[in-house]
Amino acid sequence: QVQLVESGGGLAQPGGSLRLSCAASGSGFSIYAMDWYRQAPGKQRELVASITAGGYRNYADSVKGRFTSSRDDAKNTVYLQMNSLKPEDTAVYYCNAALIGSGIIKNDYWGQGTQVTVSS
Repeated sequence: QVQLVESGGGLAQPGGSLRLSCAASGSGFSIYAMDWYRQAPGKQRELVASITAGGYRNYADSVKGRFTSSRDDAKNTVYLQMNSLKPEDTAVYYCNAALIGSGIIKNDYWGQGTQVTVSS
């Protein structure tokens, strides 16, 4: 069974940095494409970053120029580097992946979520 395991959240000061990781575990499947979402208390979940199978990246306006998504296919892991963090970046961050194995793409695998808190 394939799972997505997130890590890297925590507390950062405004202007600081954190790097989130989302790794696919389990045999036979690798990450095809990945979206990063976040949900702040009392707010709807929002899409903040995407990376496709070909490495094309897209970002929400609110994080453009500060967040960077990357992938290491050898490690079956996608990263979200978050720089110049702001208090409004405080949220639970989730990865959502499409996985590929034996030519089959399976959508909508979610990580467990990781808390990011930006505060002085």
